[in-house]
Amino acid sequence: MQTNQTPFNDQSVNTTGCCAKFNPAGWDAQELHFKDKPFVRASTLSIGHVPLNMGVVYARVQGHIEKADAGDPSQELVMSRDPSAFTGEHLFAVKSPVADEEMIAVSGEFLTKVFEGPYSAVRGWHGQMQALAREKGREPKQVWFYYTTCPDCAKAYGANPVVGLVELA
Repeated sequence: MQTNQTPFNDQSVNTTGCCAKFNPAGWDAQELHFKDKPFVRASTLSIGHVPLNMGVVYARVQGHIEKADAGDPSQELVMSRDPSAFTGEHLFAVKSPVADEEMIAVSGEFLTKVFEGPYSAVRGWHGQMQALAREKGREPKQVWFYYTTCPDCAKAYGANPVVGLVELA
């Protein structure tokens, strides 16, 4: 994968009018290389890792990204993690600055793995991502997840694909 590129995010099937049906082709077992890749960083509130205001935060950020014409649906990636049981951190890949949002640049190497299942399986997936890094002879740093569809669309499509990303030390 070229620097700052993500696998193609196929947007061709969208029967919900919300999230496109995720096509995992090209996403599993990838090595992503980021060098000063621009992202919008946002946070959500949680109780026991259950997000409380995710819909509001995502709508705000997506609205600002659209207004700035900074998104690229074919390269869509939102990396999420829970630094604590009360906070979620979300990084939205963009192609240019977005006004009224916190911008950061991400550099690093990441390995990917596609999972299928409910949000409650994330704890086990987290461990699998750490093990994947070690299998490659590297130490894991942060583990992130890309939730490819919202809960309503996952139900409509009958699948909840999630991409794990482990940052390598």
